[in-house]
Amino acid sequence: MTKALEFERKTKDLIDDLKSVCANYGLGNDGNEFKIITQVFLYKFLNDKFIHEMKQLDKKLADADDFAAAVAQLKKNDYEMLLMQLSESTAHLKPTQFIAALFERQNEPKFADIFDNTLLDIAKENNDIFSVMTDGGEKIVLFENISKYVTDKRDEFCRAIINKLIHFSFENIFQEKFDFYATIFEYLIKDYNTNSGGKYAEYFTPHAVAKIMAACLVTDKVKNVTCYDPSAGSGTLLMNLAHAIGEDKCTIYSQDISQKSSNLLRLNLILNNLVHSIPNIVKGNTLLEPYHKEKDGQLKKFDFIVSNPPFKLDFSDYVADLNTKQNQQRFFAGTPNVPKAKPEGMAIYPLFIQHIMFSLAKNGRAAVVVPTGFITAQSGIERKIREKMVEEKMLRGVISMPSNIFATTGTNVSILFLDKANTKGDIVLMDASKLGETVKEGKNQKTLLSHEEEDLIIDTFNKHEAKEDFSVVVSYEQIKEKNYSFSAGQYFEVKIEYTDITAKEFTDKMNSYKSNLNKLFAESKTLETEIKKQLEGLEYN
Repeated sequence: MTKALEFERKTKDLIDDLKSVCANYGLGNDGNEFKIITQVFLYKFLNDKFIHEMKQLDKKLADADDFAAAVAQLKKNDYEMLLMQLSESTAHLKPTQFIAALFERQNEPKFADIFDNTLLDIAKENNDIFSVMTDGGEKIVLFENISKYVTDKRDEFCRAIINKLIHFSFENIFQEKFDFYATIFEYLIKDYNTNSGGKYAEYFTPHAVAKIMAACLVTDKVKNVTCYDPSAGSGTLLMNLAHAIGEDKCTIYSQDISQKSSNLLRLNLILNNLVHSIPNIVKGNTLLEPYHKEKDGQLKKFDFIVSNPPFKLDFSDYVADLNTKQNQQRFFAGTPNVPKAKPEGMAIYPLFIQHIMFSLAKNGRAAVVVPTGFITAQSGIERKIREKMVEEKMLRGVISMPSNIFATTGTNVSILFLDKANTKGDIVLMDASKLGETVKEGKNQKTLLSHEEEDLIIDTFNKHEAKEDFSVVVSYEQIKEKNYSFSAGQYFEVKIEYTDITAKEFTDKMNSYKSNLNKLFAESKTLETEIKKQLEGLEYN
């Protein structure tokens, strides 16, 4: 087993140990378990990263048998000088806030209060860098009172947590790259980023979809670019995009109505060395109150946008507020009517598509997950959106994915790619629906793509290749001729098979057909005569 895989196993074991502690104290499958698990995990990560960086800065600390004691002996000025040299992604801790310090104090009275206050103080002291903003200007801090979720035996609960944390160290994995942390993050939140029956679905975007979107968006080396997701969830799409660009070459912006998702995205940013973007993570309603704006009040334009928006949602309580004069340009195709029978069936994704189109920079690119029905709808808002993409020459391509690529929804999905610099056309339409292997995931069927299939999709798309029954390359004019259809299948050539035969073979076949027809006609005449004869013999009785 490689070093990285061994650390991955140990890290997953730590996560399992923390979940076991929660279960032992009545919090298994509790709605608050994810808050405890993710915050404790983050505390451990920040603790070990602080220690790791301090040791890199000071050889005496690195060689000390007791790191906490060595730090405590530093003069105040020396300690503050070291803090100034830490990277911006490293939280500042005091010696009394180390996990080792709490481990030593675990038998003191009211240890739960000591534990909670330690985390609250760390959050307060690092508030400026690590807080997530709400659209109302409030700050959501790193940590909260954790032991409050335990009804009794709070001290014992916090002792159990500290004893799990003390025997594990992240120090040797900070050099690991994106793939390592992506795997760890997915394992950490795998039970917590699902639609548990609440109003807002928080589906986890499959790795294959995220990888394809990023690889098809980032085809050149870029730097100092902005990346945005208006419905970010826990940030899978943004992390893949940032990794494709380079974490130090981009700045992340996001907004999501879910506080849980915003907190998970913050954790994802910390793990992936993107702490500099945390101030741009906003909890709020993107459609109703888009947060990111320029100094003149206009909505900010972005270089790259990725999104897997909710497809259907009841937003009838604020749809009227979207139909204002100031939103006419953003929602150019309109907003849906509220169905009387099932308002929860309101299609919300077309509003996100319009918002994304409006938010693209001059040469911006975007990739959006849409229901496959969007690419062929011949009326309504969806049709108007597609027409504008073609008329304004910003369509880059569409990839129709296999069924059940999302195990949590049976809706067939496609990935829509926009590129405002694609004015000459050369649009790739791809039908990848036949790829993948279907497997069982819980009660659901899920389609998994192999690495080779992922690469086939990416390479074909980026090389603008036409492959029989798989992909076509078309112009804007051809799309207009097909009633603005973005479906690859409508552009595939209809193949008619021909067989070369001689004149004699042709004559023989035709004579055979004539002979068979004459025979059938004769049988038909006989049958007709017999039926008439039988009818004439019928009498009324």
